[in-house]
Amino acid sequence: MPAPRRRKLPRELFETRSHVWNSLGLGDELAPKAVSKKSLVGLLAALVVLAATMVVYYERRHIAPGYGEWIRIGTVAVLVIAGTAATHWLSRALSPRLNRRLDPATAGTAGFVIRLLAIGAVVIFALRIAGVTASTLAVGGAFTAVLLGLAAQQAIGGIFAGIVLQSTRPFRVGERIRLVGGALAGSLEGTVSSLGLFYTTLSQGADRLLVPNSVLLNLVVVPLREPDKVDVKARFPSDASPHQIEQRLLRAITVPTRYRPNVALEEIDQDGVVLRVSATPLRPEDGSQLAEEVLEALRKPEPVG
Repeated sequence: MPAPRRRKLPRELFETRSHVWNSLGLGDELAPKAVSKKSLVGLLAALVVLAATMVVYYERRHIAPGYGEWIRIGTVAVLVIAGTAATHWLSRALSPRLNRRLDPATAGTAGFVIRLLAIGAVVIFALRIAGVTASTLAVGGAFTAVLLGLAAQQAIGGIFAGIVLQSTRPFRVGERIRLVGGALAGSLEGTVSSLGLFYTTLSQGADRLLVPNSVLLNLVVVPLREPDKVDVKARFPSDASPHQIEQRLLRAITVPTRYRPNVALEEIDQDGVVLRVSATPLRPEDGSQLAEEVLEALRKPEPVG
C-alpha cells in the first residue's frame, strides 16, 4: 500500500513586515532589546548638553565677560560633538521602529535621509554660531575652503559616498551581496542590514561588518539574489537510474523550486553509484523544508532499477 501523500502546508495569508525581515535573516534589527532604552538615555543626555551649551553661549556676557570669543569657539566644538552624538542615538532609537513599519529597502533609505538631515542641521547651526555665512565663505575664499576641506576630508568623503550609493542603488537593505577587489584583497559576503552616513553594515549571522562607504565605491558589488541550493551526495545500488531518481524527487517535492531537481553521476565503483542531487528553492525561507523533502525522497525503499 503506497504511503499517504503529505499535505502541503498553506503559506501565511498575510505577511507582516516582521516576516520579511526574519526571512532575510535580519530579525535582530527589529528587536529593541536594551538598545532602545540606552539610545533614549544617550539622546536625552546629548540634548541636555546642547541646551546647557546654548544657555551659556547666549548668557556669555554675564557669565564670563571678556571671554566671548573663547565661549563661541567652545560652543561650536560642543555643538559638533554633542550634535553628532545626538544624531547617532536618534538613528539607533528610530531604527527598530522604522524597521517594524517599513520594508527593508524603504527603511534603509528613510534611516539614511534622517541621519543626513540631522547631521546637516547640526553643521549649519554650528556654522551660524561660528559666524560663518555664505558671504564669509566667498570672501574668505581659498584659505577657508582649504581649512574646512583638510579638517573634514574623511567625513565629507564618507557622506558624499553614501549619497552616491543611495542615488545609484547598487544594493538595498535586505539584499545579499558579495564585495570583490579593492582594499579587501579578496571578497566579502553578507546581507545589507543598514546604510549609514559613513558605513554600510553587512550581516553575517550574528556578526555585523562595517564597510566604509568611500571604500564601497571602489569595490565590485555582486548581488546574490538566488537562494542557497540543497546539494547532497547519495550512494545507490549499481542498477540505479538517475532518471528514475529525478522522477521520484519530482513526485515528492512540494516546495516551489527555481529549476527542476538535478541528478548527476558523481562516482561509480563495485559497491554502487554515487549521485549528486541538487535543487534550489524559489524562496530562501523554504530551504529547510526543501532539504527535508529531498532527504525523504532519497530514503524511500522503493526499487529504482
